[in-house]
Amino acid sequence: MSEKTIAVKAQKVDEVADLFENSVSAVVANVRGLTVAQADDLRSQLRDEGISLKVIKNKILIRAAEKAGYSDLNDIFNGPSAIAFSKEDVVAPARILKKFSKTAEALELKGGVIDRKVADLDTINRYAALPSKETLLQQLLAEFQSPLRSFMYAVKAVAEQREADGETA
Repeated sequence: MSEKTIAVKAQKVDEVADLFENSVSAVVANVRGLTVAQADDLRSQLRDEGISLKVIKNKILIRAAEKAGYSDLNDIFNGPSAIAFSKEDVVAPARILKKFSKTAEALELKGGVIDRKVADLDTINRYAALPSKETLLQQLLAEFQSPLRSFMYAVKAVAEQREADGETA
């Protein structure tokens, strides 16, 4: 192998290692068998959430994962591997890939990194079952509003009762 080729591959390893280091999650999947239309649809769904999908050679993935401190991932880098990297939302790559795998049977999740920790397939599937960040925030807000809403209804009921009894405020 020429020195130029080695330098190009070393640069690619550095780029992928940076992706691992700068991402809060990375989910590895086998995309062999997806049609072009399915692959385009998947990329579009991921891109809408700010996630990049990369198809990378396994030797480069192995070296990049080791460089980033994720050498435990090396066992899942067999066959064609695509990785969805997310810099913001920990759950989104797992959720989108899992949902997409239900309609495209060729897509197979392998494992990955969640919150900068190596995650097996079971962990990826558990994260995939979580609702989106926006949905979780809405649920949390609703829980905070519930006691306040109940208090307001009680105050309103007391005021209406007093008015009915002829009292003035």
